[in-house]
Amino acid sequence: MTTTIAPEAVTVKHEIKDISLAPLGKQRIEWASREMPVLRQIRDRFAAEKPLAGIRISACCHVTTETANLAIALKAAGADAVLIASNPLSTQDDVAASLVYDHGISVYAIKGEDNATYHRHVEMALAHRPHIIVDDGSDVTTTLVLHHADQIPDIIGTTEETTTGIVRLNAMFKDGKLTFPAIAVNDAETKHFFDNRYGTGQSTLDGIVRATNILLAGKVIVVAGYGWCGKGVALRARGMGASVVVTEINPVAAIEAAMDGFNVMPMSEAAKVGDIFITVTGNKHVIRREHFDVMKDGAIVANSGHFDLEIDLVSLSDLTESSSFVRNFTQEYKLKTGKSIIVIGEGRLVNLAAAEGHPASVMDMSFANQALACEFLVKNKGNLPAGVVPIPKDIDQEIARLKLQAMGIKIDTLTPEQVHYLNSWTEGT
Repeated sequence: MTTTIAPEAVTVKHEIKDISLAPLGKQRIEWASREMPVLRQIRDRFAAEKPLAGIRISACCHVTTETANLAIALKAAGADAVLIASNPLSTQDDVAASLVYDHGISVYAIKGEDNATYHRHVEMALAHRPHIIVDDGSDVTTTLVLHHADQIPDIIGTTEETTTGIVRLNAMFKDGKLTFPAIAVNDAETKHFFDNRYGTGQSTLDGIVRATNILLAGKVIVVAGYGWCGKGVALRARGMGASVVVTEINPVAAIEAAMDGFNVMPMSEAAKVGDIFITVTGNKHVIRREHFDVMKDGAIVANSGHFDLEIDLVSLSDLTESSSFVRNFTQEYKLKTGKSIIVIGEGRLVNLAAAEGHPASVMDMSFANQALACEFLVKNKGNLPAGVVPIPKDIDQEIARLKLQAMGIKIDTLTPEQVHYLNSWTEGT
């Protein structure tokens, strides 16, 4: 769909691919909203109460239809928000256009932008001089601390969406650099149980199938990491008929994977038998030179962790004689030994690089947590400790309650007798 939009009709600063994509983006944002009833209820309340009035927010997220609904909710709350992409390949250009044209939200994101453009957009997010940073991987927060410490006194706090980002924030706090509160949205039960297990589980395989059009049944799929994301991927892969191998460094997670019925082995052994490899660890170089050396000809490698460091693409390039894209988002590396390794989505988040990310119904709860975390920061300004702060249990519970209500599901409540029993130590057998 294309249309002509006069430049004077665009009222906010932006850097996007094509403003004429706005009508398609609007249609898709509205479609996603149908599956996001919790965030919709929060947006309606925000519109009436304006809890973020006068608050500048810089959000670094995947620019998708679901994120658009979060941005719209933050604006409804009275916030002055700008949005940049947290991943160069995850931006949906039509969504970016609609946010700019239809909602007056400044967006700096272009699908496929190079690293220099991405870092420039991070700087533009900080040029907004935010009171709150909504982060996805902690790049904006890290850049703030390293290069814009003069802005720290104005920061009320940050919210972080990813495991990778939480790891960085904890390391930052350990080094004495995180001097303001960072809400661990990632750790909310209504986020990591559902977003990581159900969202990542489904969307990762969706991205691989879209990029390759291969049959998963009968394949040996190696899942590196058995956290919530790894559990979701492994479960869905088995459901599609694959034989699943799990690699782990955590003995507790490894024994859980074994008890869940998966084969568990080191990557050095899994590399020899796998047809498809999926990394979801949040760590660096989980698949590296010695693993490429022993992989099958035609092995497929994909990453569903936040950053593109989980696969050692530099070493793979050193082993490569030539490379080319054989399908959209599907790159074949022809090694000097004569065999080929296939990499999906340039080693970036495969579910967003090669597909549309998580279903909206999953992101409904994740972004409800983000919206309420921003409100919580403002309400508790000056009263929260520096460092990573858990999202309050009552927020988590309220989001779950709203989701159940939207799904038409009712649950039991405690009787007065049960409440008394749970708060008493005198009653027993």
